[in-house]
Amino acid sequence: MIETEHLKRLLNAQEIETLWNMHTQTMAAYGFDRLIYGFTRYRTATSLGDPEDFVLLTNHSSDYTDTFIGSGLYHHAPMVRWALDHDGPCSWNVMQTMISSGTLSDQERKVVAFNQSHDVTAGYSISFKSMSPRSKGAIALTARKGMDQAEVDAIWAEHGDDITVLNNITHLRILSLPYTSPNRALTKRQREVLAWVGDGKTVQDIAMLLELTPATIEKHLRLAREALSVETTAQAVLKAAFQNQMFVLDT
Repeated sequence: MIETEHLKRLLNAQEIETLWNMHTQTMAAYGFDRLIYGFTRYRTATSLGDPEDFVLLTNHSSDYTDTFIGSGLYHHAPMVRWALDHDGPCSWNVMQTMISSGTLSDQERKVVAFNQSHDVTAGYSISFKSMSPRSKGAIALTARKGMDQAEVDAIWAEHGDDITVLNNITHLRILSLPYTSPNRALTKRQREVLAWVGDGKTVQDIAMLLELTPATIEKHLRLAREALSVETTAQAVLKAAFQNQMFVLDT
């Protein structure tokens, strides 16, 4: 049974780091001590978008993530493929079906072998329902070393509904909090001028409101576009809004 106080703490978390730490501790109590969460708003038919734009959270060791994430191995992970095509929770016992049916590609088999070498062998994945074809989020819950899939499935039979609810709440909270890669973080002034653009103000309007010159406003907009790796100010406003970098309180 999910405790009300725990839900309150999740709902009141003001930073992703705090929320994530709470969630990893909760999932570890259920037996899942290694997690990877990913979300993109820039999915296409052939790509998940620029990794710099992903929301990516994990408590796996760097020995694992440097290859699985850093070297792009996740592109060929069978459960990532499953998550892109489905919604809801899925036991990793489907992996055995994939392996025995011979449907895995050579690259996918390499991912399976890599995971086995790091004891990433038993667990569950949850693919979150999205309202946009361009966005997708999922989380991989890896069971403690030494646990087999039968033990994981037994845990899920007893607690699966609560685990699914907690992960969905955490997912929705993550999407409501500011998150960006260090290379694409906006300064306070850049957020401010983009927010005014989002309100329909012209460069001249913003210059007057902030008591700055139009040239200075143009500079901040240019730097914001560069930080967000977009070509137009309209794109910068949209991406900053997606990342919750605008209209947020400084904490």
